[in-house]
Amino acid sequence: MRGPGDSYLSKLWFSYRLRWKRRRLLWRIWRKRHQITAVFDRTAQIADDAILCFATVRNEMLRLPYFLEHYRKLGVTQFLIVDNDSDDGTTAFLAAQPDVSLWTTAHSYKLARFGMDWLGWLQWQFGSGHWCLTVDADELLIYPDSDTRGLPALTDWLDARDITSFGALMLDMYPKGRLADVDYQPDQDPIETLSWFDADNYRHRQHPIFDNLWIQGGVRERVFFAGDPQKSPTLSKTPLVRWHWRHVYVSSTHQMLPRYLNHVFDKKTDRKVTGVLLHTKFLPNIGVKSAEEIDRAQHFENSAVYVDYHRALTENPVLWSPQSYLYKNAQQLIDLGLMSKGDWG
Repeated sequence: MRGPGDSYLSKLWFSYRLRWKRRRLLWRIWRKRHQITAVFDRTAQIADDAILCFATVRNEMLRLPYFLEHYRKLGVTQFLIVDNDSDDGTTAFLAAQPDVSLWTTAHSYKLARFGMDWLGWLQWQFGSGHWCLTVDADELLIYPDSDTRGLPALTDWLDARDITSFGALMLDMYPKGRLADVDYQPDQDPIETLSWFDADNYRHRQHPIFDNLWIQGGVRERVFFAGDPQKSPTLSKTPLVRWHWRHVYVSSTHQMLPRYLNHVFDKKTDRKVTGVLLHTKFLPNIGVKSAEEIDRAQHFENSAVYVDYHRALTENPVLWSPQSYLYKNAQQLIDLGLMSKGDWG
């Protein structure tokens, strides 16, 4: 699909096609609903003002204890999680959590649009009218003053201004040494181990179809995609949304429909408040997980570039460089222009 032309008729036709795309995605979500099976359904506990967290996980016992702690502290009161055939104790651990509703599936993660079809059904059923946070187990959301002001304060502020979506840059965090040669315990803050990041090698442009700010760059492009930077991962996301059953994610949490939900960044005036998803992908088990993903081929579209990327991760690389920054706090990321406080007073 191409972007809208300049004429009134071409814009009308473009809007019509996007509406049909959204309807097709909702129909797809409805058809995939039988692929997930409830293990513990605690959704009756969801309060009217609850902030909900949605995630698809597989073999994430290394991350989950701190993941839940982090979002509970921010103000999430209910987690709705799909476990994709874990065999490391993830299922039993999540089933024992009093604020987790858990579904399981052995179906293809890739053929479910990388889990978005499964989560879309849960958002359709339980998310409408709530602020919904959709994240991966290796993503920790922070935003200006998030250490003192929880998500209820942020969502109240957004509601008061009729803002229904909130954007964040995914910031890859990594250690100073080789990836597998550092220590990490499951209940530990992963940023104590992954303390470094790239700060000044990002670029952005407006997506021609979905109108989101398309951000690329960072350490993964520097180390793994330098020869083909256009294929480096997309780093802009819209993880927090005041949900309506007609909303749908198109590609992970990078793009949404209706299109206005993607208007979460303002690089010209920085008037919009934005956050950062601290990306903890590069914990010491990354080599093992990457080898598994090469075999499973569930995380990429049969691209040789991404196979090479995962293969490189099995070789225990060093991501740190003399230009790397040591993470301090959220204010540091504001000062570096990686997130914005905007009018958030």
